[in-house]
Amino acid sequence: METVDDLEYMIKVAKRAQEIYSSYSQEMVDRVFQAVAMAAVAHRLELAKDAVAETGIGLVEDKVIKIQYAAEYTYNKYRDMKTCGIIDYDDVNGIYYIAEPVGVVAAILPVTNPISTLVHNALIAVKTRNAIIFCPHPRAKKCSYKAAEILHRAAVEAGAPEGIIQCIREPSKEIAQKLMSHPDIDLIIAT
Repeated sequence: METVDDLEYMIKVAKRAQEIYSSYSQEMVDRVFQAVAMAAVAHRLELAKDAVAETGIGLVEDKVIKIQYAAEYTYNKYRDMKTCGIIDYDDVNGIYYIAEPVGVVAAILPVTNPISTLVHNALIAVKTRNAIIFCPHPRAKKCSYKAAEILHRAAVEAGAPEGIIQCIREPSKEIAQKLMSHPDIDLIIAT
């Protein structure tokens, strides 16, 4: 991903993946959510080493803990939360509460904790039936791309559509600005 045209294609793929994913049942979403969390935990050491080697920031041991915490805490906190369809009913006022996805999320990643941030944001996106496109800091682009690929593969193997988790391979200020201002981006998470 190096051009604005490439970005347009990524967003188109994410939008289509999210449209498909928005129809998934709670059981299907929870299966994807768990698979993504488990993939992050399984690859935490290699991703921590990659992040420290590429960014020159932090200690591998600390990154391992942060990645594991991001995966396990987020998974355990939200695993039983309903995020599909009717999630509550107020019988006094006759109001149904219905969970709907936002759409396509753009997530800007920091150089300081790119992997743990990516893991948390990917998990909250898939749990809520949203697609996510990551724009990493240029000094964390390789480790972020690798992490997104690992999580995407886990999501797809668990039944999510292709393109539900994506990462810009060659981030730049211009690409980040185009991503955040694109009309098909429904939510921006900038850490």
